[in-house]
Amino acid sequence: MALTLYVDTARWRAHHKHVQEQFPGLVPVCKGNGYGFGHERLAEEVTRLGADLLAVGTTYEAARMKDWFGGDLLVLTPYRRGEEPVPLPDRVIRSVSSVDGVYGLVGARVVIEVMSSMKRHGVTEQDLPQLHAAIENVRLEGFAIHLPLDRTDGSDAVEEVIGWMDRLRAARLPLHTMFVSHLKAEELARLQQQFPQTRFRARIGTRLWLGDHEATEYRGAVLDVTRVTKGDRFGYRQQKATSDGFLVVVAGGTSHGVGLEAPKALHGVMPRAKGVARAGLATVNRNLSPFVWAGKQRWFAEPPHMQVSILFVPADAPEPKVGDELVAHLRHTTTQFDRLVDR
Repeated sequence: MALTLYVDTARWRAHHKHVQEQFPGLVPVCKGNGYGFGHERLAEEVTRLGADLLAVGTTYEAARMKDWFGGDLLVLTPYRRGEEPVPLPDRVIRSVSSVDGVYGLVGARVVIEVMSSMKRHGVTEQDLPQLHAAIENVRLEGFAIHLPLDRTDGSDAVEEVIGWMDRLRAARLPLHTMFVSHLKAEELARLQQQFPQTRFRARIGTRLWLGDHEATEYRGAVLDVTRVTKGDRFGYRQQKATSDGFLVVVAGGTSHGVGLEAPKALHGVMPRAKGVARAGLATVNRNLSPFVWAGKQRWFAEPPHMQVSILFVPADAPEPKVGDELVAHLRHTTTQFDRLVDR
């Protein structure tokens, strides 16, 4: 009995090809938990796509991925002096976000990140004069810019990239390759048309692996079902059942990522109101689970355990049976499945 990730493989791969066609020179990204699929599986899919370069999050991920992917690897986390050395082959390219970082990577292959409106990391316009001397001792693979997802000020992503292209050109720095993130296909085409001598390469993870929501589905198997009546005590904390119904033990607990949720930015009155309502219910131990039964998302009977969750299904709903599977609305990037099934 397991928490299973089911993949409609043909549909999933058709989506990969569609994204690849939209973004010539695509650089697939595999970081964290491999977007819910795992690093080894995504390495297989990237090889299937014929990509020559794969982006990973850290040097530790690169050290693992080098055994599964035969092409070049781009580490997205910028190099910092004093970091723990990790043995890596020459086909690994390091990102750098400071002049000092460039000087610290003599002889290495590097991509230099520029500071975008994200304001996360990157070299600034004031740093550009110093880069001339710094890049003489490295193998420059190109520059990169990581753009925000939302533009609440109405600004144009393409114009932000153009601004940096102009600054780099004015500083007489090589512009053979520019790596970009979070651009639409038409925006990338506009840039390529305006700067035909530069190769623009889109680094894409979420849109590539998770862009077709209908291609994947998590399901947790029912392990046990116990009928309870109002007032019965149950669980670790011996709470009372608030009404008649069933306690349903389903595969999927905190070790799988069930009950864990990354904070979300809320826009608009309705989403904010729902957030306040959920917070209010949580204070009285009412938390909605990600598991669905008989068309409704069901409540946790108590906080999820390490490998299972206990749900409360009211008596007016159909009784689940051991072996049934409940669809689970889980975030791929925080979920660890027991098994993956291609179908």
